[in-house]
Amino acid sequence: MNVLVRGRNVAVTNSLKEYVVKRVGKLDKFLDGVDDATVVLVVERDSHKVEVTIPINGMILRGEEATGDMYTSIDLVVEKLEKQIGKYKGRLAHRRHVGDQKNTYPEYTTAVEEEEDEEHDGPKMVKTKRFAIKPMPVEEALLQMNLLGHSFYVFSNAETEQVNVVYKRKDGNYGLIEPEF
Repeated sequence: MNVLVRGRNVAVTNSLKEYVVKRVGKLDKFLDGVDDATVVLVVERDSHKVEVTIPINGMILRGEEATGDMYTSIDLVVEKLEKQIGKYKGRLAHRRHVGDQKNTYPEYTTAVEEEEDEEHDGPKMVKTKRFAIKPMPVEEALLQMNLLGHSFYVFSNAETEQVNVVYKRKDGNYGLIEPEF
């Protein structure tokens, strides 16, 4: 697995890079066909944050942890990703067991993040994300949302060919937002 390590507000030393490559590289034995992983190390005040993104079979496996120590953050994010991989493999095994032979995974796309430097009074737009969407069934969107650890997910519904949003409700269930024209 090729591990790209980048630092934001921190110098990435050789020992830190080797530690990241060693810890994140061990995830390779749990995953088949994974070529790349991107690790971003961020230091903000007393917080040392680690963000890991791994594209796998058209899905995105992502983990983020922040503690007072960079090495601890690395260890915790690897543990979190191991749990996500277990969920991912369990769902794939369940899907195969049930007999759903549709392998309609969305193609991996890189999210482009842009920050605006404009000054405004009051709240302002500070981040914009753009991403390509591929049609997928609602179940795939729920799986992707859970793997990313988000509370909502925007996708193109394969059945209706419209942009939809799935979200996690406070009662633990899921909701679907469909546009009405």
